[in-house]
Parts: sequence; C-alpha cells; structure tokens
Amino acid sequence: MGMVAMTYKLNPNSEVEDVDAEAIAEAVKSLASEVYDVQAVDVKPLAFGLKFVQVHVVMSDKQGGLSDDFEAKMTMIHGVGEIEVLGMGRLL
Repeated sequence: MGMVAMTYKLNPNSEVEDVDAEAIAEAVKSLASEVYDVQAVDVKPLAFGLKFVQVHVVMSDKQGGLSDDFEAKMTMIHGVGEIEVLGMGRLL
C-alpha cells in the first residue's frame, strides 16, 4: 500500500460573521498526527476581502475512509463552511 496526497480548499462559513481564516489555518495544523501529515496550510484571498484556507495533507491508503475522517475533523473547526477537494494523488 502507498500514501495518498490530498489538497483541500476550506471555504468560510457564510452563516458565521467575521470568520478568521488564520485561526482556521492554525486549527487545521493541529490535526497533524501519525495518521495525517499536514504538510502545508496556506491562507489565500477568495473575493471581496474573504479568504480561504488551502490544505495539503498526506495519509496512508491502507485503511479506507481516512480522507472522510480528516474532512469530518475539518468541518468541526469553527468558521469552516464548504470543503472542496482540489487534488488527490497516490504517492509511490
């Protein structure tokens, strides 16, 4: 089995006022563990002063459902709205 690299775009929750993208980025970094190698977390401009968080994480593909679990953990972060997968690939 190999490793899987995932790139996510975390959009701000439109129902939450004053979403702090930097706080979201720090919370995502704290999800790093033996299972999830969070390699990059960047705050980028979206539109009209809004920002989104781009996350690059590597995880094993030995156990199914790890990406779903990681996405579920990210949705629990205050201010995170829609999560979009920008890229996915298997590392050999």
